Amino acid sequence: MELSPGLQQMSVSQQQLGRGASCVRCRAACKGFEPHAWRKICRACRCGAEDHSLSSDMEDDRKIGRLLTDSRYSNLTARLKGSDGVRIYKRNRMIITNPIVSRKDPTFNTVTYEWAPPGLTQKLAIRYMELIPKEMQPVAGMEGAYYRRRQLMRQLPIYDQDPTQCKGLSEDQHKVMEEFVKRYKSDALGVGEVALPGQAGTGKEEGKQPDGQNATVSPPQATTNGTVGTTQTAEYLCETCKKPAPLDSPVVYADRAGYDRQWHPACFVCSKCGEPLVDLIYFWKSNAIWCGRHYCESERPRCAACDEIIFCEDSLQAEDLSWHKSHFACLQCDQSLAGMPYVKDHSKFWCAACRKLQ
Repeated sequence: MELSPGLQQMSVSQQQLGRGASCVRCRAACKGFEPHAWRKICRACRCGAEDHSLSSDMEDDRKIGRLLTDSRYSNLTARLKGSDGVRIYKRNRMIITNPIVSRKDPTFNTVTYEWAPPGLTQKLAIRYMELIPKEMQPVAGMEGAYYRRRQLMRQLPIYDQDPTQCKGLSEDQHKVMEEFVKRYKSDALGVGEVALPGQAGTGKEEGKQPDGQNATVSPPQATTNGTVGTTQTAEYLCETCKKPAPLDSPVVYADRAGYDRQWHPACFVCSKCGEPLVDLIYFWKSNAIWCGRHYCESERPRCAACDEIIFCEDSLQAEDLSWHKSHFACLQCDQSLAGMPYVKDHSKFWCAACRKLQ
């Protein structure tokens, strides 16, 4: 499915995030993004920044580069020329050129994928793409490319990894967050590897997993099928759906889970929200894979208003949600709702006076 004109406008790489772009969800009702002082929404229509504009390719690659830097996946980053040690994501793109046969001179149809699993032959990479829903395939100019970039903002918000992108952190909270990020890079962050069943882990340093076990997958064991003198080969099973993984189709491996587990490409999803993991970036916890957003929320509370992880002690719980104390406020006038009567409309909170005006 091709992008609508509104989405095409949002996909222009030079467009700056959240600077005047109209809302795709509200369309004509929103004339342009009006940033709130601390909420990640538009003051005009109250939709999120991702509904107005997407970051540029360079901004995305810088963000992922920062996330992977100082982790075991730093080989997926490269130093940016002319910068002071800044590293960017070496995002793998794939361009496929197919000849169009006709009675006239031959022409070519070129398809560009904004991201593809690295280290694969083109044939295997194409097969991988065929195994995920078409609307999620990141073909440039199509709905899947927009979906991918939106997921980058949703699953891997920059303010979950960069303290300078957070509002109002004290010096002590800044240090706590730095330690939090350092720890999850060391203990949980991962990038999925795509290979055929039984062929993962080849080419790893010293051929070992971090825990010292052999990185390659043991072949399936032969088992008897109840008939004398005959055996059958055990199947590789997907960790999510528990269905067989054909030997000629690529699967996804998560090295933190061990190379004896594999997932169908469409089954490599967050255990919390069920969304496909963007660019195969996962977090491993409690014997499950998580997207970055929900992993961080499992470790520390997230403010329901500003969407940032809470590192201060001055917070509160209301309506089964967590808040910075000063952020439990009316969506319209920002008046504090602590100890005040308020109206809840779905996940939005208003003071009684402002709600009457809606």
